[in-house]
Amino acid sequence: MNLKYSKCLGLAAVLYFTANYSAQQRVSDTASKEKVIEEVVVIGYGTQKKSNVTGAISSIKASDIEDIPAGKPEQVLQGRAAGVSVVTNSGQPGSAATVRVRGITSFGAGGNDPMWVVDGIIVDGIGWLNQSDIESIEVLKDGASSAIYGVSAARGVILVTTKKGKKGLLSLSYNGSYGVSHAARKLDLLNATQYATIINEGFVNDGKAPRFSNPTSFGVGTDWQSTIFNTGERQSHEIGINGGSDKSTYYASFGYFDQTGIVMGDISNYKRINARLNSTHKVMDYLTIGQTFLYTHQKNQGIGVNETFGGPLSSAINLDPTTPAVVTDWSLVDSDTYPNNRPLIYDANGNPYGISPWVNQEMSNPLAYRYTQQGKNNWSDDFVGNVFADLKLAQGLNFKTTLNGKKSFWGSQGFTPLFYLSSTLSNLGFNSLNRTTNTKFEWSFENTLTWQKKLEDHNFSLLVGQGVYRYDIGSGESITYTHLPVNNWEDAAFYAVDAKYKLGDAWDYVQTRRASYFGRLIYDYKDRYLFTGTFRRDGSSKFLKYWGNFPSFSLGWNVHKEDFWRDNNIINTIKIRGGYGVLGNDAIDNFMFRSSLVSGGNYPNGNNPDNTEIIIGYAPNTLGNPDLKWEETAQTDIGADIRFLNNFTLGVDYYYKKSTDILRRVAIPGYVGVPVNPFANIGDMENRGMEFELGYKKNWEDFSISVNGNFSYNKNKILRLEDDVEWRDFSSIHTLGTVSRLQVGKPMGTFYGYTYSGVFQNQEQINAYVNSNGVKLLPNAKPGDFIWQDNDGDGKIDLDSAGDMVDLGSSLPKFTYGFTVNLNYKNFDLMVFAQGQGGNKIVQGLRRFDMLDANWQTSILDRWTGEGSTNDNPRITREDPNHNYNRMSNYYLQKGDYMRLKLIQLGYTLPKDVSEKFGSNKVRLYITGENVFTFTKYTGYDPEIAGGNEYGIDRAYYPQARTFLLGANIQF
Repeated sequence: MNLKYSKCLGLAAVLYFTANYSAQQRVSDTASKEKVIEEVVVIGYGTQKKSNVTGAISSIKASDIEDIPAGKPEQVLQGRAAGVSVVTNSGQPGSAATVRVRGITSFGAGGNDPMWVVDGIIVDGIGWLNQSDIESIEVLKDGASSAIYGVSAARGVILVTTKKGKKGLLSLSYNGSYGVSHAARKLDLLNATQYATIINEGFVNDGKAPRFSNPTSFGVGTDWQSTIFNTGERQSHEIGINGGSDKSTYYASFGYFDQTGIVMGDISNYKRINARLNSTHKVMDYLTIGQTFLYTHQKNQGIGVNETFGGPLSSAINLDPTTPAVVTDWSLVDSDTYPNNRPLIYDANGNPYGISPWVNQEMSNPLAYRYTQQGKNNWSDDFVGNVFADLKLAQGLNFKTTLNGKKSFWGSQGFTPLFYLSSTLSNLGFNSLNRTTNTKFEWSFENTLTWQKKLEDHNFSLLVGQGVYRYDIGSGESITYTHLPVNNWEDAAFYAVDAKYKLGDAWDYVQTRRASYFGRLIYDYKDRYLFTGTFRRDGSSKFLKYWGNFPSFSLGWNVHKEDFWRDNNIINTIKIRGGYGVLGNDAIDNFMFRSSLVSGGNYPNGNNPDNTEIIIGYAPNTLGNPDLKWEETAQTDIGADIRFLNNFTLGVDYYYKKSTDILRRVAIPGYVGVPVNPFANIGDMENRGMEFELGYKKNWEDFSISVNGNFSYNKNKILRLEDDVEWRDFSSIHTLGTVSRLQVGKPMGTFYGYTYSGVFQNQEQINAYVNSNGVKLLPNAKPGDFIWQDNDGDGKIDLDSAGDMVDLGSSLPKFTYGFTVNLNYKNFDLMVFAQGQGGNKIVQGLRRFDMLDANWQTSILDRWTGEGSTNDNPRITREDPNHNYNRMSNYYLQKGDYMRLKLIQLGYTLPKDVSEKFGSNKVRLYITGENVFTFTKYTGYDPEIAGGNEYGIDRAYYPQARTFLLGANIQF
């Protein structure tokens, strides 16, 4: 076992202990005889022995993730920490993940993203970070552990510590992989013959003549999914260099990541290049200075990831298979569908791409759509870093000052040609070339004084600090040239056009200012009785009444260190802990406490129409609210950490989290005369839940096993909206309209709609479906229509009002889980990782029911065709007088439960005598499968659907890819 010394820049110096178990070394089966090594975790502005931590903190070490092929680094949290929900936003390359700590904290303006802190620098995510650079990730889940960060910590805090240099000769490491990806699932859509048959049936059921005279003549038709899905590629290369002396240490890294998507990869791709340098220098015995620096360049091009209104995915689902992808028989081209005076799009052989005569609006041929998107991209350059000085004033007394900064440049560029995709989707006026650039600077300055003292059996650690923070210092510009003399993006450039075709815009960001004072006392007696108390006072420029106070405390008891506790092989160690903390949230726009004006209400001054002066007019935009104050979240946590049977560990937590005075826009009457609703503290919400983490580790002579699993349960409930308001509309989707609500007493985003209890089999059944007065409840129904329920019992069913709408289920999962198995046998290693969730519903809204001729999934073949044929699916009808298809109901909801075999990796480490022949200390080769299998009853592409605060609505979700990679880890 080796003792390694490492310093964390931006955090207090700390000893990290790691245990290295050789596969060739005999390890005793009796763990109690082994020397127990204290594990240390990172906490806010410092570190602490894990055995003495009194808060709820989940820790992920480099060893847990270093063998996982790099992607977006935040995704490595998925399924590895209880109480942390990580949902991939889409399968689009470069797409981030939606991370939630202990549920949805707010339904207001501030969102629910946690606070990210990298080496002491507060950032807005870690998508720019090299995964191989991560030394550890700590998730501060409860109020007691998060309160040291006060402002914006209510949504949880995730601390990321990057690797630092170590004393010794220069060492070099390489971690790289290459692989291919493809769609794990495709939808079962109707082929052309089936489609024509269903369309004809709809006409006939409405008493009209069929459209197609011979459906079988179409054959299979066009498989639109085959036009959009392709094999994607992914490669990653990361190099790390570290070394140092007694005086200085350094760590440098370089990374390159390149991925093309599985949906039209030429317009769905992502690249990232980054470089990092961390160094520490001991200038004097009492003075240490250091720095961290990171540069990241990102460039991506993307399509709509969950878009109802057009885009390749939605078009491939809804386009009719009777339309050819490319028209090769010109005799089939008619001037109405393919007008020769319009800028049609042709393939390389001069053939026009197919245009559907039936399905239009936002839907278009994906192959033609691709042409309109060529050359569009988004880019960013980020410089993130800090410098610090750590001064030892006396024994146990240290002063540390840190200056953090982030400079960001980002923008986009795109060319829009003249095109004609259909009669409803075209650009016939003029082409345009646009470029947008933004720049922003953020900085913070923090000073901390730490005092540590041991008085016999009493241990004290006192921290006091002060910080100043500045955000959103920057501006942006946009320039657009129109009427370019070329109509392809390769030749489009910002060259000379008439001045009247040059359009420009510019803007400044509104700076946010914060200031903080904070302190923390950590105390223990004989490592037995534990106490942590924290207080933070934050000021924010977003409130007229600047300051908010955020206290917390937590207690712990290491029961096994009591004199009455006898060593045993049943329960080896046990710690009971609990705490309470209050956290803040100020994530609203600046100056919402003031009334504002908006320009645009211009008016003429003068009676002469040839010489009228235009006066720029201003009008009220919104009302101010000087009483705006901090949104607060108070959280109570009770937990226990147990080690039993020598090789097992168990962590259990119960929490109750309540958010009050949620910052939301309040609805006001239109006669007030302002177009934008003002902000107010209107809303309360709670989360309560349980978390379990179970681990097992065992070592033998040539074999070792490690198993870790976690399970989290969360129940979310809205407690208050505006006074006397029980619910508000939340999410909507095409013709279904509003599908979810904010409802008092229900989880956020609960689905609401109508319910059916079956299908009418005959007219007699319709006639018998009456209220207490004998009046038909559904007089417009016909056999094959839904039997809608009278849910409010008022003796009528009104499908245009909310009276009969009921709770259909929650979009939020009730539970999430994950488990990892690591097996090592001699030089072979195997990792299996799975995760999942359950208890939630998904709106399957893939088909646009406002497009009567849109394609269907093959499940429609089980529709009602006559008495006794089915009691689950209605008849086909275009007029739909009973509203079978265009009302939100339980017909569109499916279970969102799934379990995903997220990762399987088999590795082999070359024998040392072989690797040394290549001049290497270690060579490990591996093969990895990602998203190998997904077990679910959901019939869409992917059951893992996120999207900010909106969950569980599938509008045409970009699915995650199944990927197979070959990789290598090499150390020199």
